[in-house]
Amino acid sequence: MTTMTKSREELDLMERARRVLPAGGFGNFATDIIIAEGRAGRVRDISGNEYVDFLLGSGPMFIGHAHPEVTEAVLAQVPRGTTFFANNEAGIRLAEVICDAVPCADQVRFVSSGSEADMYAMRLARAHRGRDKILKFEGGYHGMSDHALMSLAPKRLANFPRPVPDSAGIPKHVQDDVLVAPFNDIETARRMIAEYADDLGGVIVEPFQRLIPPRPGFLEALREETARHGIPLIFDEVVTGFRFAFGGAQEHYGVTPDLCTMGKIIGGGFPLAAIAGSKEIMAHFDRDAVGDEGFTFQVGTLSGNPVAAVAGLATLEVLARPGAYEAVYDTGRAIMTALKEQFARVGVPAQVVGQPTLFDVVFTDTPVEDYRGVLRGDAARLKRFNTVLRERGVLKPDSKFYISLAHDATDVQQTIEAITEAADVLASET
Repeated sequence: MTTMTKSREELDLMERARRVLPAGGFGNFATDIIIAEGRAGRVRDISGNEYVDFLLGSGPMFIGHAHPEVTEAVLAQVPRGTTFFANNEAGIRLAEVICDAVPCADQVRFVSSGSEADMYAMRLARAHRGRDKILKFEGGYHGMSDHALMSLAPKRLANFPRPVPDSAGIPKHVQDDVLVAPFNDIETARRMIAEYADDLGGVIVEPFQRLIPPRPGFLEALREETARHGIPLIFDEVVTGFRFAFGGAQEHYGVTPDLCTMGKIIGGGFPLAAIAGSKEIMAHFDRDAVGDEGFTFQVGTLSGNPVAAVAGLATLEVLARPGAYEAVYDTGRAIMTALKEQFARVGVPAQVVGQPTLFDVVFTDTPVEDYRGVLRGDAARLKRFNTVLRERGVLKPDSKFYISLAHDATDVQQTIEAITEAADVLASET
């Protein structure tokens, strides 16, 4: 068992953070760890403890921390300027790579965060359709805008299609413009789209919702029904873009939306995200093409930032090489197999949910196919599992493993050993 200790320096920094940061943190990961550096598939905290890293900055570091080719590209760009608020060559080249790779992408508009990308994608769909309502799926995460923060993680389960706000401060009228459906329920989705077709500006979905794969035919049904009624279908690929395949989840599942959003990987660890879609819909970002009435206003100080763009280009160049995705999938399969085998060995009910680049264990004996299935899992046991892993030098988010190209055989072996020990611990505490 690895012993993780806290240095006086890290404890002091945690205390300083509590004085100047609400809840002592940035609003992201747990505040009881302060990361000092990351290299390849590992990170080290201020106290000098090293961890196999499955947090990966919440996913962007898909080819690993401080990748030498990304670092080289960034160091070459910084002396030439860090932002211009104008077109730059790197941003144009990155847009070309995205348009070549992603099935739905005729054109791209850059922003700085996934939240922005999802917000603008919904606005763009409403502008194109001339309708106000958005249909989303319970448990789906689409950023931090008012419309997105509806039924992401409701503590009170409402009857569909009524949404439940996830945050204080959201105007009550927003609820009237969001409809919520159960993920993976084909018949309900078809019925709701048809019933509200005259009011819908768009349908937004994570093609792979948090951890949950789509049932066979689910995405196809959404594509068919939205196309039937002329409603824009938006795939939120902030997480899955360039993670499931070079063309994202839409390539992986063979279903092409009208619009998609991307983030995380395309910025190579820097703030960059994008909306991409058909030329017809993306034209709403061009006043000359659609006139004042159809124009969707969008501007951002750091949109298309050249440092982020060169980092993204370098990252995608690595991923385009033969064998890259096969390697990541092999790593993920090895860890998923260990999770299944070890919890079966000790008799702890567990479902390993996801796919090899993104997955976790849900402590339940019933299949997990939607948000309510995740809720049935034992959250306290998952929290304990994560704690035991961290004590053994494996760092992961609260509810997923992000796998990277940089995770090597040593990382996998340490992780499997930690999972084996964690299974024994959880079984002994049952």
